[in-house]
Order: sequence, then C-alpha cells, then structure tokens
Amino acid sequence: MTTDCRRLAAEATGLLRRLIATPSVSRDEKAAADIIEQFMEDRAMRPRREANNVWAVAPGHDDSRPTLLLNAHIDTVKPVASWTRDPFCPAVEGGRLYGLGSNDCGGGLVSLLATYAAMARAPRAYNLVCLASAEEEVSGADGISRALPLLPRIDVAIVGEPTGMQPAIAEKGLMVVDAVARGRSGHAARAEGVNAIYKAIDDIAWLRSHRFGRVSPLLGPTLATVTVIGAGTQHNVVPDECRFTIDVRSNELYTNAELLDELRAGMGSELTPRSTRLGSSAIDPAHPLVERCRAMGMVPFGSPTLSDQALMPFPSMKLGPGDSARSHSADEYIALDEIASAIDTYTRLLDGLRL
Repeated sequence: MTTDCRRLAAEATGLLRRLIATPSVSRDEKAAADIIEQFMEDRAMRPRREANNVWAVAPGHDDSRPTLLLNAHIDTVKPVASWTRDPFCPAVEGGRLYGLGSNDCGGGLVSLLATYAAMARAPRAYNLVCLASAEEEVSGADGISRALPLLPRIDVAIVGEPTGMQPAIAEKGLMVVDAVARGRSGHAARAEGVNAIYKAIDDIAWLRSHRFGRVSPLLGPTLATVTVIGAGTQHNVVPDECRFTIDVRSNELYTNAELLDELRAGMGSELTPRSTRLGSSAIDPAHPLVERCRAMGMVPFGSPTLSDQALMPFPSMKLGPGDSARSHSADEYIALDEIASAIDTYTRLLDGLRL
C-alpha cells in the first residue's frame, strides 16, 4: 500500500469518527451532511448540496465522456436496545472502530470520499462524480431521488455498501404489500358470520407453498413472507376483517408489478402495495467495470439486501468495505484495515479504467 493511501486512510478514519459522534438517523442527517460538506470544501472539491445530499463533480467534466458515480449514504438506522457501548461514541479496540453506522455504511462512505480526493484531478478517460446521499435506510423522497436529477448524466455507479470488497452485481428488490381478508361478523356461540381469519389462513397457506417460477442464478428465487398479522376485537365476535403484511423480495427476473399480479391471481384478499418502485437491480456481468473487478481477482455475487441501487435508472454495483451481517446490529464496527484496503482497491480499480 502506498504512502498516499495510508494518508488517505488516516483522513478517512478521522472523518468516520466525527460522523459516528454525530447522530444521523434517517431524515435527521443535517449535522452529518454539514461535516461532509466542510470536509469537501477543505479539500477544494467544490461541493454542491440539495437538502442533506452532498456531491462533487471532478474538474474537467466532459459530456462526451462516460460518467462514473461513487455513492454511499450518510444516514443510519436507530440503534437497537442491545448495544453494550455508546453507539455514538467512536471507540477503537483491537483494530476495530465501533459505532453506529461504522459498517453501514460509514466505512464505504469515507473510503469513497478519500478515493474521489485521490482520483478527481488524475488523468481519466471518464468523468467522476461523488455523492453522499441521505435517507437511504427509508428510501425517502429527500434522499438520492432528490439529488439525481441535479447530477450530470450518469452511466454507471459504484455503491459503497458493505460487501467485503467483492462486487455485488445484482440485488433483490422490495415490495411491501398490505393484505385484507374480509368476512362477516357474527356471534361465536352460534357459528354465525364468515370468519375473516380463516379466509386469511387460506391465502397465507397458498402463499407459503407458492413458488415463483423464474429463479435467478445470482439471487435465487423471489421470496414472499407474511411478517405481520392482526384481527378480531373480542373473544365472542367472529372477526369480519383480518389484516396481514407480505414482505416480497424480488429477483431481477421480475418487476414488482408482475409479482403483484401473480399474488392477486392466487389470493382472495385485497392486496395493496405500499410502493412498487423498489425493484431488483443488476449490471451486465460483461460490463467493463465488472470485468475490471474480475481481472483484479474479485468474485461477483448477488446480494439479498436492498440499497439505493433500486432508485438508480442506470447500471450499478455494490462494492464496499465491511460485512453486511454487521449492519443494523448491536456493537457495529468496521476494521481500520478494511478502510485502508478499500481505498487501495478503489484507486487501483479506477486507475486506467475504460468504460
């Protein structure tokens, strides 16, 4: 690893410590965005900002060249109750930096910012944009969806989610469906009415055994799981309504609209999606960026977790330090050498890249 990469890693780690100490739960990222904006200004990156999204465009932007976006999110989930340390107090122990958002995805964010700082003025055959986006954990309207229309045309993106620095070239989508089974109320003692719970049970039994036919070699089958259920008002009244929630994780072979049609064809309950916009995403395995990863010894895979890729109307892949299994968990951490290694890998990936 070069001396320059070590210096960048030290700066990135210092920035991450400041971000951990600054609560940035989704929709409350202003203070963290201020820190990132100042970090960029101090390094003459000429940052731009919309709400709590902060980005920079590398000098010499040329519309005739392809454009690569480096992206990671600022926000975190709320800390779970089982933390054994202060989630907002950055602490280094045994080469690990502990704190909320350190792994998801502070490590990727600061590593990409450091990489952008190293590559922004270097000779390149492509344009470079770096975006720190808000509200990723809630897919909020004031997150990346608000920033993308203000960016130059993007041709491909690297998203710094924790992947162990292996390229996730596909990720599952998400559709949450609210279901209502309707019956008719009556007195339980006289077997009156139509029990909505029983109607819901029939639909849930169908869903449990149903298999969506298109299976992805990268992401496997689409999964639909009942995760919440509720019905009834008191013990002696046959319930006339049973509500349940279905969590649908799509692969890249289906749109959410297609999956909704298939569910409606097999179930009698009323099905209302909260949104269909978070579809599965994938990049062509033969894309030059993926081929460059392979040439460096990386192994492409499919990721089961959702990211802002779902809102990107251009090819993208996830590649970042850390382990997805640490995300949203107590005592979250990123290893310091993971940050240093990520910066080294990113800079080697981008140096001489042809898109």
